[in-house]
Amino acid sequence: MRRRTFVHVTAGAAAALAFEPLSPGELPERENSVSPKPPDHRTGAEPMTHPVVHFEIGCRDIAKTQDFYKKLFDWKISEMGPAAMIAAEMGGIDGHITALGHEPQRYTIFYVGVDDVAAYLEKAKSLGAKTLVPPIDIPTGTFAWMQDPEGNTVGLWKAKS
Repeated sequence: MRRRTFVHVTAGAAAALAFEPLSPGELPERENSVSPKPPDHRTGAEPMTHPVVHFEIGCRDIAKTQDFYKKLFDWKISEMGPAAMIAAEMGGIDGHITALGHEPQRYTIFYVGVDDVAAYLEKAKSLGAKTLVPPIDIPTGTFAWMQDPEGNTVGLWKAKS
């Protein structure tokens, strides 16, 4: 019997994963380098195919907003360019706080990890959604915003390979 090993993934998934060690010849072909999570031990439910990988909090006053969340949740927040990065701890996901300087000023949004942002915007459109922000490339990947048929804004994210 193989020994079960646990690893911690920090590339967005930020979850403890269990896997069976394999020899190089036994490694399965994967679309990305993150091992799948096992079923939830409480419910037996299978993990999400496209998990939430990031969140963002928009505001008018970035310093005031950072101070609020640091004091409220003891979040570790650090300056990174025009945004303030929120470090994932205790199995959470990374996020950031930003002041865009234009509308929307105040918002919260989560980002779902996908392999092709444009293709998922098209799929969402075919299901009744609309594109709010088309795909935008940034140094770490590509993102877009869509509005679901009920009016909720959801982000799509593909990390740079």
